Parts: sequence; structure tokens; C-alpha cells
Amino acid sequence: MVDYHAANQSYQYGPSSGSNGAGGGGSMGDYMAQEDDWDRDLLLDPAWEKQQRKTFTAWCNSHLRKAGTQIENIDEDFRDGLKLMLLLEVISGERLPKPERGKMRVHKINNVNKALDFIASKGVKLVSIGAEEIVDGNAKMTLGMIWTIILRFAIQDISVEETSAKEGLLLWCQRKTAPYKNVNVQNFHISWKDGLAFNALIHRHRPELIEYDKLRKDDPVTNLNNAFEVAEKYLDIPKMLDAEDIVNTARPDEKAIMTYVSSFYHAFSGAQKAETAANRICKVLAVNQENEHLMEDYERLASDLLEWIRRTIPWLEDRVPQKTIQEMQQKLEDFRDYRRVHKPPKVQEKCQLEINFNTLQTKLRLSNRPAFMPSEGKMVSDINNGWQHLEQAEKGYEEWLLNEIRRLERLDHLAEKFRQKASIHEAWTDGKEAMLKHRDYETATLSDIKALIRKHEAFESDLAAHQDRVEQIAAIAQELNELDYYDSHNVNTRCQKICDQWDALGSLTHSRREALEKTEKQLETIDQLHLEYAKRAAPFNNWMESAMEDLQDMFIVHTIEEIEGLISAHDQFKSTLPDADREREAILAIHKEAQRIAESNHIKLSGSNPYTTVTPQIINSKWEKVQQLVPKRDHALLEEQSKQQSNEHLRRQFASQANIVGPWIQTKMEEIGRISIEMNGTLEDQLSHLKQYERSIVDYKPNLDLLEQQHQLIQEALIFDNKHTNYTMEHIRVGWEQLLTTIARTINEVENQILTRDAKGISQEQMQEFRASFNHFDKDHGGALGPEEFKACLISLGYDVENDRQGDAEFNRIMSVVDPNHSGLVTFQAFIDFMSRETTDTDTADQVIASFKVLAGDKNFITAEELRRELPPDQAEYCIARMAPYQGPDAVPGALDYKSFSTALYGESDL
Repeated sequence: MVDYHAANQSYQYGPSSGSNGAGGGGSMGDYMAQEDDWDRDLLLDPAWEKQQRKTFTAWCNSHLRKAGTQIENIDEDFRDGLKLMLLLEVISGERLPKPERGKMRVHKINNVNKALDFIASKGVKLVSIGAEEIVDGNAKMTLGMIWTIILRFAIQDISVEETSAKEGLLLWCQRKTAPYKNVNVQNFHISWKDGLAFNALIHRHRPELIEYDKLRKDDPVTNLNNAFEVAEKYLDIPKMLDAEDIVNTARPDEKAIMTYVSSFYHAFSGAQKAETAANRICKVLAVNQENEHLMEDYERLASDLLEWIRRTIPWLEDRVPQKTIQEMQQKLEDFRDYRRVHKPPKVQEKCQLEINFNTLQTKLRLSNRPAFMPSEGKMVSDINNGWQHLEQAEKGYEEWLLNEIRRLERLDHLAEKFRQKASIHEAWTDGKEAMLKHRDYETATLSDIKALIRKHEAFESDLAAHQDRVEQIAAIAQELNELDYYDSHNVNTRCQKICDQWDALGSLTHSRREALEKTEKQLETIDQLHLEYAKRAAPFNNWMESAMEDLQDMFIVHTIEEIEGLISAHDQFKSTLPDADREREAILAIHKEAQRIAESNHIKLSGSNPYTTVTPQIINSKWEKVQQLVPKRDHALLEEQSKQQSNEHLRRQFASQANIVGPWIQTKMEEIGRISIEMNGTLEDQLSHLKQYERSIVDYKPNLDLLEQQHQLIQEALIFDNKHTNYTMEHIRVGWEQLLTTIARTINEVENQILTRDAKGISQEQMQEFRASFNHFDKDHGGALGPEEFKACLISLGYDVENDRQGDAEFNRIMSVVDPNHSGLVTFQAFIDFMSRETTDTDTADQVIASFKVLAGDKNFITAEELRRELPPDQAEYCIARMAPYQGPDAVPGALDYKSFSTALYGESDL
């Protein structure tokens, strides 16, 4: 005896059957393995046997009536094998061997064996089912054999989304009944007891036949009879079940239910094809609509960013200089505000724009659409060119600002120095012309004349000493002119006046000397002491004036070395003060000696020294002034030294931070390049790792902000160089922006790989194999393969691209796909796209045309009414708006050309 319920596990019916059988590739292999124990317990259940007899009998008669016959008793009418062979011929459409017409037992066994051999030829292995049991009228063996035939010819070919036969039939029922209340199909027994599931299946495909809302869950007999009667009357599905048997059984027979439900599946298979076609079109149109939305977003973002760049560059190229440091420093502050506030959001927008563009292109490639070509002037390269122009203008503007501030500072210092020296010189020349023009020598005595000559000689010495100051004034005025000082006119006027006066003094000095020398021989004596006093007092006085001028001279330094040089020079000057004091005392001693001689000889001197106006009081007063100015100069130099030490601290502070941040950014850039090449683990793991890496980079931003604060302090202190580091703030900013852009692009590449994998159905193992193959031949770890590396990779994957004519042609074809721009490099993304096209199936224009043809009922055109009936409203209107009128000979009013529309979806035309 054979256990025909083992058929529920595979086509190999027998007690040990537990794996996939032949014929269906294992599609029915273990679809009921989870219910084996339940089936075996109820194997002899009379209720189940009764349901199977009625259902299998009705099923057989639904086919036998096509041959003009039927059966009444399933275990008696198949005993001679004749109707069994006839049943197999009807359901298979094939001819069986000629039956034997004898009435003897051997003839019946031979006929049944022919039927069983035919079943075995279809890949069904019948274990322990012999013709003798069928001929003897064994009911269980006969029912098992019929169930085998139903599985092979009615259920095996049912497949929904690559599931097994039973699972596919169950999934089809669940989808069709999902919208109906009180229906929850989970199996082929108790889920059908209330009859609502049968009515829901009919209503879903033929809503005019069933008033579903009037059915009640608590009236299962009425529900079941209603469904059975409608199916028999309108769908040509014979009544295979009794409502009372189903309701009164705790668990209806699963095989009976499956047999009856499979009749509904085959009856509605045409509608299923239309639904599948509609789903394909919806999928294609949804992809197209999403891509159009992404294109519009890119165009808008690109326009906004380019407009901002267009407005900003003229502002950065405005190099009109200002007259004062304050005005230029305001410009520098405005530029810092632009760097801190206005530019960072635009950097983010530019990065996001590139990411959106790459994502769009990836989606277009995955859906076999043409690559997106932005409007003229809005390509990514155009945006990069504009951005590069912006950064060049930005760098030039900053350099100009700093140079201009330095120039104005230099101008202010020179102008103050000019005014100081000019004031000193003008004070010295005051009254000199009148003195030189005075004709006092005409009425003077001989002694007076001699005194006048000596006095004039002292003046000439003083005049020569002032020659350097006049030359310095002229040189400073010339430098102010060369540096385009805004008040050059007044400077030139004052300088010209000083030079003209100096020439006049020289001429008047020469004229007076000639007049004095003319009367020189009338001079006999001169007070040698007064003369010596005058000769030594004049240069000493000039030295003190120069010292006071130097002590009050303004200075500007930029480094600690420069201020230390000034301090050293000042210390050297202070070291000469003792010698100067001794010279002062010697000069005063000469004056005292003259007084002593006059007093000792009772000589009455007529007033002051006739040879000089530099009195001892003047010398002492100026010496006291020098003594007062020395500590003031000490204080000023120490203050400047402290300032330069502070500046040096700022330099070292910035350099310390920059020498950490700069190498850190460079290290992270190298690590990202290494990560993008190695890419271990699943794509989701890689994406998670990269995002964690991105967060660690973003968390490092406070270090950059600290460096910006230190850099601002340096600029506010007008520090223009830093010998302690090779990194500038500009280098750090550019490196940071490149780091953020690189990690964002790497993340986007992994996201695109995930899109490719999910859209193409590539497994994780395949993706890892592709990555391993690519990395193996990427010898320089540059992220791209050269032609020879790519050819070696293809050969390793089994492609015939050896160096012969056919292999070269095939390799050139593949290269035109993966490198359409002929750059000579194959990126990993292009490699993945190629391998996904080679290993997976994608929608094509021909498939979409075939789907439209199904919806159109095999016509060469489709109408708006058919589109609205078969497609969702928004996608139906999308097609109607874009389909051209059909122009064929069989056209009717309102006919639309779905072929050109489908071709355009995958062509170069823009919908």
C-alpha cells in the first residue's frame, strides 16, 4: 500500500520522500512539509475522504466532459484504465498509447500501467503506487493518484514572484482578497470555511456577479453556496465542494480546497496578465517621474548657485583703494564676515548639488535611461569653473587688502616723520635769512667784525650739519609720491618751500662770507676762548638736537628681532652719554675760563658770546631734555618689545594648532582614499562605517574654529608672516572643504552601489566578488583600472577578450560601454554597472511595448479610456499627455501611439 499523502512533499511519492523531485525543479518540493504530521493524523478521516471524492470527481468530470463522458464513482470508473487514459489525454493535450479493449484483469492492469507510465514521463516519481491497487478499486490509492495528476497538471505551473506552487497560489489569493473585510487567507483549510474568501475572489475579478457588502460572516452556508453557484453558472467552474461538508468539518480537506481554488486561478489568469502588464508600466512611469523631479531640482539649485557666484565675483574684484587704514580695515572686516557667514552655506550647496547629480545619473543608468544633460552653462564642470574663479578672486582680494593696509600704514608713518623733520628744520631756519641779510659789519668795530666772521663760520658749520636733514626730508617726500600718498600735493608744496629756502640760505651765506672776508684784514683780535667755545658748542648742540630728534623719532617694527635691534642701538646710544657729559662739562669749562679771565683782568664783556647763540643755559636745558627723553624712549621700546613678544606668542600659538590640524586633514584624506579602495564588509556596513567616519570629521570642526579665532587675532595684530609653520589659514580652509567633499562623495558612491545592487538584484556575495576582482587588478590603488588592467580583470571573470581579432572586437565593445568618454580609465561604479547589466535583467523598451499591447488587447494602439481603466489616475494622465496620436491604417478616433512613447522612454528624446 502507498501513502499518497506523501505527494504533498514532492513529486516523488513515498515514505522517504523529503527533497525536491524532478519535473518542476523542486517548485513543489516542500510546500506542505510543515503540515505533514497533521495530514498523517487525519489520513483516514471519513470527512476528508468524502470531500476528496466529491472534489476530485468534479474536477475529473470538468475535463472529461470535453471528451463527451464523465465518471460517477471515482474508485470504480478508473479501474479498467480507459477513462484514466482519456483524462490524461484531455488535460495534457497529448496522445497516449492505444488502450487494450479486453475485459480481463490483465488488460485493465496494462491500461492503468500505460497511464502511470505517462505520469512518470512528466517527471513525477510514483513510489509504491501500482496498477493492481487501482484495478482493485483501492479508494485511497486512487485518490492519491488523482491528487498527483492535479498537482502536476493544475497546480505545478502556478508561480507568483518565484515562489513554489502552493505558496504562489496562496500569495495570489492573499493579494486578491487583501482589500476585503473579514477575509484573512492564511491557509487552504479553515481560512475558507465562512465562504467569504471564495466570494471575494469572484468579486475582485467580476464585481457585477457578487454583492459582497450584503454577505454576512455568520452565515457561511449561504456564502459558500452563493460562490459555488455563481462560479458554476458564470465562470464554468463545476461545483466541487458541498457547503455543509466544509462548515461541519473542523478542518476542511486542504487538497479539495486547493483543487477548487486552482480552478479560479486558471479562470482569472487572463486578468492576472493584464495586472502584471499594468504594474510594469506603473513602475517604469514612476521611475521616469522621479527622475524628472530630480532634474528640475538640479536645474534650480545650479541656477541659484551660479547666480550667487556671478554676484559675488564683481565684489571680490573691486580693488578701489581707500585713503585711510580705518576704511581699509572695514573692508577687511566685511571680507571676514563673508568668509564666516555667507560662503559656508554655499560650499554645502555645491557639495549637495554634486551628490544629487551623481545620484540622478546612477538612477538613470539603473533604469536604462539616457544620461541627464543639464541646460547649457549649468553642467557640474561649469559650476566648478565658476567656483574656481570665485576662489581665485577671493584669494586675490585678501592679498590686496593686506598689502593695501600695509601700504597705508607705511604711508602714515612716513607722513608723520616728514612733518616732524620739516617742523624741526623750519624752526631752525626761522630768522636765518634776516640774519644773513643784516649789514651790521658796515658799522662794526674791528673786534666786532672779527666776531662776526667767527660767528659766520659757526653758522656755516651748523648749515652743513643740517644738510642731511634736508636730504632726508626730500627723500621722504619722494617716497610718499611713489606710494601714491593721498595728501602728496601739500607734502610736495612744503618740501619745495624748504628746498627753495635752503638754496636761498646757501646763496646768502656765500654772499655774507665774501663781505666779511673783504673786511677781514681789519680784524686783529678775537677772543679765542669764545671762538673755541662756539666751535665746540655748535656741534655738541647739533648732536643734542639730533639725539632729541632720534629719541622722539617714531618707529615701526614687525618682528621681535627688529625691536631687539632698536633696543640694542638705544643701549649703544646710552653708553655714549658719559662721554657726551664730559664734553658738555668741557664746553662749559671754556665758558667759565673766559669769564674768569675777563674778571681777573677787569674786562667788561659786552653781552653774550659774539660767536654763537648757544649759551651754557641752552646746552644745559637741552642736556636736561635729553636726560628726560632717554627713559621715555626706554619705556616706548619696552612696550613695543612686549607687543612683539605677544605677537610672537600668537604666531607660535597659531603654528602649534595649524601643525596639528594640517597633518590631521592630510591623514584623513589619505585614510578616505584607502577606505574607498579596501571597502570590507557589506555595503551597509561600509556606509555605516563611512558615516561614522564623517561624524568623527565633523566632530573635529571645533579645532578648526579655534584655529580661525587664532588667525583672526593674528590679522587684528597686523601680523603678516609666521616662520613657525608652513600652513596658512587658506591652506587649512581648502583642505577642510576638500575633506568634507571627499567623504560626502565616497558615501554617495556607496549609496549608489546599494541602489545598483537593490535595483539589479545583485547579492552581497556578488558585490564583494566584484570589489575583490576590481581591487586585485587596481595595482596602484587609484580607484580606476587602465585598459590592460580591465582586460585582465575580464579574462579572470571568464570573458573571451584574448588578443585576437574577435577578442579585441569584444573588448572594444565593452570599453565603449564602461568608458563612453574615452578617458582611458574604468571606475568601480562603471564596472559595477557593466557587471549588473551582464548578470541581471532590466526593463527594456520592447518589454514596455509588449505590456502596453496586453492592456490594448493586442491592438497597435491604445485609447485614453483603456489607460484610465488599467493604470492609476496620475500615471494614466501622464501617458495620455505625452502619447502622440496613432497614425496607422487601423487607427480609430482617440487612438494613441504607445510604441513611440515607450521608445522615447529609453531613447534620447526628452519627454
